Amino acid sequence: MSSPALSITGLTRRFGDVVANNDITLTIEPGTVLGLLGHNGAGKTTLVSQVVGLLRPHAGSIHVGGVDAVADPAAARRAVAIQPQTQTPIDGLTPRNAVEITARLRGLSPAQARAASLTVAEELGYTPWLTRRALPEGGGLSGGIRRLVGFAMAAVAPTPLLVLDEPTNDVDAARRRLLWDAVRRRADAGAGVLLVTHNVVEAESIIDELVILDHGRVVASGSPARLRGEATGLRLELHLAPGSADPTSLGETAAAPATPPVPTTPLRTVRAGRRILLTIVPDAAAACVTWATALREEGVIETYAISPATLEDAYLALTSEDGAEDDEAAGPGRRAA
Repeated sequence: MSSPALSITGLTRRFGDVVANNDITLTIEPGTVLGLLGHNGAGKTTLVSQVVGLLRPHAGSIHVGGVDAVADPAAARRAVAIQPQTQTPIDGLTPRNAVEITARLRGLSPAQARAASLTVAEELGYTPWLTRRALPEGGGLSGGIRRLVGFAMAAVAPTPLLVLDEPTNDVDAARRRLLWDAVRRRADAGAGVLLVTHNVVEAESIIDELVILDHGRVVASGSPARLRGEATGLRLELHLAPGSADPTSLGETAAAPATPPVPTTPLRTVRAGRRILLTIVPDAAAACVTWATALREEGVIETYAISPATLEDAYLALTSEDGAEDDEAAGPGRRAA
């Protein structure tokens, strides 16, 4: 029987009085994509840093492909490939050079490395940029192409564990789809994938299991279908018209007096730019549709939609929004996640 790609038991990591990871346990079997979700400061970067040997836990165990990552971090690092949250430094190299060098370091022959570099470029749709040199300060290659090359460097050769930290940042919509398909193919070929992402909706299509962190603790785990099924209420999504005040907070803003109030007390309200997500009880659906229709006719909102609760709603219900601004686990010079 093969060892899990990643096995974590009772993982705890502190920074002074702050417990960044608190008794975390999770397992990724070969062929499985596990999504790690959580707000900034939830402890995701801390966990990843320990998996790849950049930090040592204060308690608990980590095994990568059967290798004890705490006792032998060097051996564990050989069993894992990572695409970090920050851009992979490739200045002075072409995408082809960068990926071939990584493939050679992973044990491929020169011919195998060249072939693998071309294959992954075609897979991700950046072949026209293969021989364009990356220049300092973002020159030569766009952020999205650099991000794709970073994924290619991590995924060009098979490893028991593939760690991807926000792999679609800066990537355009068409190539994001190509990247998600590439992630799924790596898992189907036998790799375990630890996927750190904020993009709950997009990533849901390839994730087998989810672990949700909040303030360093696991607050939920299971399949996307199970977690989505535990979400209560209905989802009412509003898109404000440019310049319109938020109609859900009349008492807090100078919204037009004629704007009618929400006909029910939402279970939860989340605002992001001009997008407002309300979770409402099913009995209030008809009244809320009438209210939203009136808002649209008045020009307060552009569109609205009502639907069953989604995985994103379940995620928002399980996590708090007042998490730390920084993830102490990130350490000096590292971004929080």
